[in-house]
Amino acid sequence: MEGAREDGQLLRKKHNIDEEVDSVDITEHSKKRDFTGNLAMAILACILGSSFQFGYNTGIVNSPAKVIKSFYNETYMNKTGDIMSNNTLTMLWAITVSIFAVGGMIGGFSAGYWANRFGRRGALLRNNVLAVIGACVMFSSKYVRSYELLIAGRFIIGLNAGINTGIAPLYLSEIAPLSLRGFCGTFNQLAICSGVMTSQIVGLSYVLGTDDRWQFAVGFSVIPVIFQLCALSCCPESPRYLYLTKDEVDDAEIALQWLRKSVDVSDEIDEMASEKLAQSKLKKFSFGDLLRDPSLRAPLIISLVMQLSNQFSGINAVVYYSTSIFENAGLPSSLAQVATVITGAVNVCMTFVSALIMDRAGRRSLHLIGLGGMFVGSYILALGLIFHNDYGWLKYVCIISVIVYIIFFASGPGSIPWFFVAELFAQGPRTAAVSIAVLVNWFSNFIIGLFFPILQNVSNQYSFIPFVVLLAVFWLYTLLKVPETKGKTIEEITALFQEKSVNTSINYQSLTINT
Repeated sequence: MEGAREDGQLLRKKHNIDEEVDSVDITEHSKKRDFTGNLAMAILACILGSSFQFGYNTGIVNSPAKVIKSFYNETYMNKTGDIMSNNTLTMLWAITVSIFAVGGMIGGFSAGYWANRFGRRGALLRNNVLAVIGACVMFSSKYVRSYELLIAGRFIIGLNAGINTGIAPLYLSEIAPLSLRGFCGTFNQLAICSGVMTSQIVGLSYVLGTDDRWQFAVGFSVIPVIFQLCALSCCPESPRYLYLTKDEVDDAEIALQWLRKSVDVSDEIDEMASEKLAQSKLKKFSFGDLLRDPSLRAPLIISLVMQLSNQFSGINAVVYYSTSIFENAGLPSSLAQVATVITGAVNVCMTFVSALIMDRAGRRSLHLIGLGGMFVGSYILALGLIFHNDYGWLKYVCIISVIVYIIFFASGPGSIPWFFVAELFAQGPRTAAVSIAVLVNWFSNFIIGLFFPILQNVSNQYSFIPFVVLLAVFWLYTLLKVPETKGKTIEEITALFQEKSVNTSINYQSLTINT
């Protein structure tokens, strides 16, 4: 408390502000920072060992699905002497896909704890232990002849991915300068998309998606682990974590100087001092405040709906099962795999475009455009799946509609929910809010992974209709409830919700008195 007051006094003196003024207008005197080589190295070290790996393990079971299912049948017959029924195989495969998300839920919910205990960088480095164990378990399942081991490995690698999805966007958001916060945050989704596309290529029948090589495909994730251990060890801890959580002002300044390649980082130190001063005037945060405090509950609800829009838009139905979707539309297996790789490449390209325009167009605008375009794409896909037997050319329309869907997903809804939650909260409640948001995202991921193949079996060509309806709902919510955060400091964003909660309270009291 005393340290926070001293920081605030120094800040007021430095800018010749009267002592009655409680905060500093950081926006007016903040410098526009360049994208430095050191910042690029820190981003690359973070995303290749975390976000890329998450995307890779999400998509690696897509293209070689038939090969791995054949392994399941062979293993089952060796154990029991019977042929596995189609219903049993469908359920086992749904569990194999969705168990990754179960691990993700557990890991994601614990991410805030690890981020606060070991720091953002420290937690990412330690989390690689789980990645190595998970990859080794999955790799060995082929030789042990046990699909149970593959499922167990998917769970362990899901734990790793869940922790990464909570911490990586947090680290990226906290090392980025204000003017590049959206740009840097989008690299998280760019790495996820790159990981998905890489897994789709690796899983092709003429690469590693064969009966005798698929185990190398699922064990590939140890390679980005090695890179992260080497590269991230050379990068600094998050300056905001050092300053606001650990109270290590000198270390925070050194970290900023390394990231910005500049000795003068006083503007960012001042901004953090202002946030710390504001924090010192608030009561100590507890987890329950996220639900009790209206100024925290409102951004939490927005964060959760944004996460739901990321998953219940149907994106992971496409990522997990795009090959089978194209096959259901009438494409031969080889062409369906190629179409899957094309959609992955489009996703990567459009996510990169999104990174370039994120800090110009704004988060809310891009999210609205993205959801609207996805609604159109999924609506056309739903019609194509329903009527492709009547009109043979509709199978090509299905490919185009999926590409349109992916383009608009990558333009906003793919990346924005991951870093948006970190922008809505101050340092105190940030990690708790991120943990809950990531938990909701992974739970949605689990629901899609488990039930979409069952939905396909039951409703077949009508399986995308629910996503069309949900996309319309998410678009309306974003239009009515989600604020724009582009170019705003954390203090300005939190003040927006505090002002709304005060106005709501005043209106309620006025209504009560009148009544």
